[in-house]
Amino acid sequence: MDPGSSGYKDYVAGLMAGIAMVITGHPFDTVKVKLQKHNTEARGIKYNNGLHCAARILQTEGVKGLYRGATSSFIGMAFESSLVFGIYSQTKLLLQGGPDGGKPQPRAIVPSAAFGGAIISFILCPSELVKCRMQVQGADSVVPSSSRYSGPLECAVKTVKSEGITGIFRGGFTTLLRESLGNAVFFSTYEYVRYHLHLRLKGASSESSHLVDVGVGIMSGGLGGIACWSAVLPLDVAKTIIQTTPEKNHTRNPFLILKSIYGRSGLRGCYTGLGPTIVRAFPANAAAIVAWELSAKLLGIKRDLN
Repeated sequence: MDPGSSGYKDYVAGLMAGIAMVITGHPFDTVKVKLQKHNTEARGIKYNNGLHCAARILQTEGVKGLYRGATSSFIGMAFESSLVFGIYSQTKLLLQGGPDGGKPQPRAIVPSAAFGGAIISFILCPSELVKCRMQVQGADSVVPSSSRYSGPLECAVKTVKSEGITGIFRGGFTTLLRESLGNAVFFSTYEYVRYHLHLRLKGASSESSHLVDVGVGIMSGGLGGIACWSAVLPLDVAKTIIQTTPEKNHTRNPFLILKSIYGRSGLRGCYTGLGPTIVRAFPANAAAIVAWELSAKLLGIKRDLN
C-alpha cells in the first residue's frame, strides 16, 4: 500500500477517536484542571483529592458542571485527533515505506508521533485555553462573578479583546512541548503493547478475533494513555497555570513555573491532578484507540497486523 492510498480515511478515523475520547474523558479532565488551578495557588480553594473535587462539582452544579468547557473541547479534540492520527499514520507509512506487519520501528514511530503532536498544538492551544478558563470558573470558584464568561465564544472574544490575538495562544510553547513528547510516548507504548499482545494471542479463533481486537485496543490504548500522561503531566500543570492566570505579565516559561511549584510543594505539586488524570487516561485513550481501529476497519484501511 502506498502512503497516500488511505488518504482522507485516516483523518476520518482520527475524528471518530477524538469524539470517543471527549465523551469518555472530559469529566475527569474538568476535575484535573480544577485541582491544577486551585491546589497550586498560595491561596485558594483546596480540594482533598480528585473524588472530593468531583463531589463538590456535582453538589454545586450537577453533571453539567463536569462537562463545563466541553463545547470547545469537542471542537478542539475532533480537529486535533483527526490531524494527529492522520498525520501519524501517513508519516509512519512514508518512513516505513508501507505497512510491514513486523516489529514496531521507533525510527518511524517517534518522529511521526512528535511531528503530529507539534502540528496539532497550534489548534489545541486556543481551544484548551478557552476550555481551561471555562472549567476553573465553576460555582465554587475563586474567579469573581464579574470576570466570568457565559460561554466559550464570549471567553474567546474577551481574551482577544483584552490580550490581543497572541492572548488566545498563551501557553503555546508549553502545549507544543507537551504534545510532541506526549504523542511520542503514547504511540510508542501503543504500538509495542499492541504488537506483543497480538503476538501472544495469535492462535485465537476467527470467531473471537473481533473481541481480541477490541481487548487489544483497550489495553494498548489505555496503557499508552497512562504512559503519556505520566511523562507530560508537569508540563500540563504549567500550561493550566499559564492559561488561567489573569495577570498578563505572568511568566510563560513552564520550567520557571515548575521550579516555583517544586519549591513550594515538591514533586507532588508538579504532579497535581495525577489521580483524575490517570483514572481518565485509561478509559479515554482506550475508547479513542478502539474507535480509531474500528473506524479504520470499516473504512477499509489496512493496518499492520490486521
